[in-house]
Amino acid sequence: MYTLNVHTEIDFTPPTTPRATELIRMFGLRTERIRQRRLRHRCRLKLRPGDIVYITGASGAGKTVLLNALYEQVEPGNRLRLNDIALPDDRPAIDCIDQPIFASTETFTRAGLGDIFSMLQTPTHLSAGQQHRFRLAAALAHPATFVFADEFTSSLDRITAASIAHQLRKLTRRSKKIFVLGSCHEDVLADLLPDILIVKGLGGKTKMLYKDKERNPECQFKITKKCDRTACNC
Repeated sequence: MYTLNVHTEIDFTPPTTPRATELIRMFGLRTERIRQRRLRHRCRLKLRPGDIVYITGASGAGKTVLLNALYEQVEPGNRLRLNDIALPDDRPAIDCIDQPIFASTETFTRAGLGDIFSMLQTPTHLSAGQQHRFRLAAALAHPATFVFADEFTSSLDRITAASIAHQLRKLTRRSKKIFVLGSCHEDVLADLLPDILIVKGLGGKTKMLYKDKERNPECQFKITKKCDRTACNC
């Protein structure tokens, strides 16, 4: 089991332009009051191989800050950012994974990109959904245990996003990699079935929900597929 601890505080420094000062006064506040505002990010994750962690919440709640803080907790040689995986334009996809040919085709197939035309295409000419699958395949072939992805499937149409989320759930169970994902979209939860759900509030509060009793018997959640929402017992 892996344990990641995050405890960060971010101070807010208001601008001192005349219009900013006027805006603060319009809301009946003082500059000193604004400076006292801090965003706190605290959580302690207990992770197992094959886990999916999903960080969600409203825009501006600090999902990216928390995801980056978790990323920094992992040794450089054992972490990978999904969005940083390059999309070469000078060679076909089959040449972009350093594995024997049969292993490469199996990896692409597991990631949902197993047709010959996709594997012969350069990654830059694949569709947005196919590029996401290409990056999943590259992550599977990479030795890193931890894979991080901010704005997971946010740029995709929601049908494609659901398909990729479902595929990722199967990939994670087989590969034993740990995926830490962030997004404000909750419609993929029923297909992704994360093991840990982290909900960020606008006030800086962090709510951590585990799917199994052993890691946190007091606060669990379950995904209800009918409405794609979560139910929490805490």
